Amino acid sequence: MDLPRPEMFDFHGVHMTHYFTDNWEKVQNFKARPNDIVVATYPKSGTTWVSYILDLLHFRQTDAERENTVPLDERVPFLEFFMPSLYTPGTEMADMLSTTPRIIKTHLPVQFMPKSFWEQSCRIVYVARNAKDNVVSYFHFDCTEKIQPEPGDWKSFLQRFKDGKMVFGSWYDHVCGWWEKKQMYSNIHYMFFEDLVEDTGREIRGLCSFLGLSPSEDEREKIRGAVQFDVMKANPLTNLEDDTTLDFSISQFMRKGKVGDWKNHFTVAQNEQFDEHYKQMMKNATLQFRTEI
Repeated sequence: MDLPRPEMFDFHGVHMTHYFTDNWEKVQNFKARPNDIVVATYPKSGTTWVSYILDLLHFRQTDAERENTVPLDERVPFLEFFMPSLYTPGTEMADMLSTTPRIIKTHLPVQFMPKSFWEQSCRIVYVARNAKDNVVSYFHFDCTEKIQPEPGDWKSFLQRFKDGKMVFGSWYDHVCGWWEKKQMYSNIHYMFFEDLVEDTGREIRGLCSFLGLSPSEDEREKIRGAVQFDVMKANPLTNLEDDTTLDFSISQFMRKGKVGDWKNHFTVAQNEQFDEHYKQMMKNATLQFRTEI
């Protein structure tokens, strides 16, 4: 499908495109329910991975047919996404979900979250990924995803990431904003992509504890197997193979899922400059990331 690349603009201090702001009033007035579960992430941080884990934890044993017939992006709608010519708006998809709980994903920075999620004390799973791997994944995604702004070359993209001129804003603001919110709001489970790669089973146990779930060890192990990267990549329902906005001749939606791929992209000079910039941006943060495991 031939789509014009959208332009970014400043939206209440955050760079956005119209695909995520055209339905703003309905997003902000969205009626959360107390048992809703939100997967919140900066783009390319493990959103699909954690969405799938949560979906399987809640519904695999009660509705196996759904798992094998319904694409994941319909099971876990993208709240703020609005492209009515091709897709049902995210707010409508969330309202139409028949599952309990509803699992809803968002890339919104914490200050943009609809207030009803806080008022209803909803549980939120936030997933963060180290900045170096995040920018590499985001670059490849923007080359593939035709409804993202023109990515330009790697060098200019990396500079734009450092400047926070990305769709959904600055990585630094996003991960730190949600981290600060976690200190005041106990219903946020803050996870790290690197921990998930290192020991998926351990992280699934942590999610079960947070969500009050108690699947058997055998069921947890089956879910751990089902959410391995290569298994999900081979599954058309999780690899979004029907998404006409993606150019699969450039890259798969699910590309590598590794920790440390940044080493294949950063030059020595870029890495040194990035480290210096990172140190300045994160000097007051208590948040710690790993760039290799």
